[in-house]
Amino acid sequence: MPTTEAIQIVLVDDHRLFRSGLVSLISSLGGYQILFEAANGEELTRKISPQLKPDIILLDINMPVMGGVETAQWLKANYPEVCVIVLSMFEDAEKVLTMVKLGVKGYLLKDSEPYEFEHALRKVSQGELYYPEFVTRHIVNSFNKNANEIKLNSRELEFLKLAGTELTYKEIADQMCISARTVDGYRDQLFEKLQIKSRVGLVLYAIKNNLVQL
Repeated sequence: MPTTEAIQIVLVDDHRLFRSGLVSLISSLGGYQILFEAANGEELTRKISPQLKPDIILLDINMPVMGGVETAQWLKANYPEVCVIVLSMFEDAEKVLTMVKLGVKGYLLKDSEPYEFEHALRKVSQGELYYPEFVTRHIVNSFNKNANEIKLNSRELEFLKLAGTELTYKEIADQMCISARTVDGYRDQLFEKLQIKSRVGLVLYAIKNNLVQL
């Protein structure tokens, strides 16, 4: 991001009146310059170029011809260095998480206060993220939901319960009537499935999910 020069901004929204209001607000802040405007993603793809490239794109989600999700996908593939801040009426989990996964740096509702908008612009222009509370809540809920959806088979569960005891891996193998190599296989499978790197992590997971009792 440039520090001495004005931050270059592009607006992509199909509502001309809304864009006009944003231009006035951005102009009043100082330190920012509107490079150009576009009514949808398709118009953006025609106007943007390596020579005419903004630092930040303010992107609506619901637009005709080429909407925000498709536009964010195109930008990620063609201009990944450009920061995207979503300005939308939508705060439902599906749309929020889709845009977050596409790498947007900020997410604001269109009825946000001007000071929130300024704060988001400043943070993103400094290389940071700006996600309000409802966005982080969706991210956390999604993470927890994914954790609950992990399916373990009966042998993996049996190994996980035994891993929560003081038995060595060899003793676990004897108790399960399998080879030490098979036990290593169960362990490595669980490391990958649960995104865990140690036996301690396996034990903590087992305790958290009531598979073993303290």
